[in-house]
Amino acid sequence: MTIAVVGTLDSKGHEHAFVAEQIQKRGHQVLLVDLGTGRAPQVSPDISRFEVAKAVDLDLQALIEKGDRGECVVAMSEAASVFFPSLVAQGAIHGIISLGGGGGTALGTSAMRALPIGFPKIMVSTLAAGNTSHYLGTKDITMIPSIVDVAGLNRISRTILSRAAGAICGMVESNISEESDKPLIVASMFGNTTDCVSMASEVLEAAGYEVLIFHATGTGGQTMEALIESGMISGVLDLTTTEWADELLGATLSAGPKRLDAMSKAGVPAVLCPGCLDMANYGERSSLPEQLEKRTLYIHNPQATLLRTNANECKKLGRILAEKANANSAPTAILNPKKGISLISAEGQPFYDPEADSALFGAIHEHATCEVVDYEEEINSKVFAQEAAHKLLELIREHQKKPN
Repeated sequence: MTIAVVGTLDSKGHEHAFVAEQIQKRGHQVLLVDLGTGRAPQVSPDISRFEVAKAVDLDLQALIEKGDRGECVVAMSEAASVFFPSLVAQGAIHGIISLGGGGGTALGTSAMRALPIGFPKIMVSTLAAGNTSHYLGTKDITMIPSIVDVAGLNRISRTILSRAAGAICGMVESNISEESDKPLIVASMFGNTTDCVSMASEVLEAAGYEVLIFHATGTGGQTMEALIESGMISGVLDLTTTEWADELLGATLSAGPKRLDAMSKAGVPAVLCPGCLDMANYGERSSLPEQLEKRTLYIHNPQATLLRTNANECKKLGRILAEKANANSAPTAILNPKKGISLISAEGQPFYDPEADSALFGAIHEHATCEVVDYEEEINSKVFAQEAAHKLLELIREHQKKPN
């Protein structure tokens, strides 16, 4: 197996060379790739920074001579995100590892985010203990804290880097068991829709599909969208579209304005539901903005406070859901569980609000051009869950009958 050891060899060449040596001792080949933008590399790379830059026709030398390191890092990040997928496509590398501080982490992870899910990726970083979401994106990058700066070899750094080398070797050596070649369906779930998604999944699995469930926590929705857009998915069961409530209200679990766009880009049959659009997620009770203090709130746990969306907000959310559904050229339906869109919005529960629900369902009907079906059920009822699954199977069959 060949493992790419990637980084800024002008400043951290000896450290990368040490990792390369540890990998070779374990019987694997190494491709040492320079992404540096400063002085000459400390060690000789197998692939130079200029070869990487050619992937996007970048005149790297001219950029280096300008002396703007930030501009260089941005440009080389773009080049790396094009160059390394080509190596993977050629079967030239089977894993990738990088070491770095701020610039090195940006460069290394830009290459890794462009690689397929499941491809071994390790980033040893001084930033691994902080917020790494913008480095990881939606990909399975393993971040290892460097503990000390990646600046020289010492008792601590040798230990960390040796373990990291062993980890990437273990990853590429692992045999992936392909137990199933069943077509894939993705589903979104929250604690308030767990029963519904679980029961629907049973129906879909009995029909011969494998169901991948994503937690609608912002990152979960983004990851699901990325997988849908990859073309690997046969159907979308998006019963928990709650991340749009957080996007609208500026709360903590937003998946961004592109949430629900992937199904249209990939042309995948989809069943949507306004699941948990009754709630936006905030942190500890004491962290809420003052203007929200008089709103209907629910303490989900000490770290999570839920805000009940009001009628005006629900009207906007209903229109968004409808317009996103309308954009999909593949068969799409919106299903409305009118007796409760979450566990806590049913009658007698803390978020029961008929006025807000009426605004939500009314906006969906007003703006949707796709099929909309109302059910006098709560979202977690067995009837609604099974109906959602059967509707998706129906739409998939309809899509399969269409001529290519």
